[in-house]
Amino acid sequence: MTFRVRLTREAEADVERLFDFVLQRELERDGGDLSLAEQAVAAIRAGFATLKTSPFTCRKAGPSPFLRELIIPFGRSGYVALIEIESATEVVVVAVRHQREDDYY
Repeated sequence: MTFRVRLTREAEADVERLFDFVLQRELERDGGDLSLAEQAVAAIRAGFATLKTSPFTCRKAGPSPFLRELIIPFGRSGYVALIEIESATEVVVVAVRHQREDDYY
């Protein structure tokens, strides 16, 4: 079974915000790696791709079995995506945060 994965506007904005954060941090560092922001987004998008085949492997994020968290490793920490399995064919990415950020609930 293959799921269609779509992102809410808020989740798309989260990905852009995370890109901007990494880029700004690297610009401020002496000898910063400007490609790191693109690598971070690539890791996030690769994580989303895994949802096409296995969204139920993500950890539960509340009382509903359909609200889950996808852990996306990157560097020494990574990202967490809040997802909702809406139907037998569709998964929605609701939000994306760095693992060290405040919760998105």
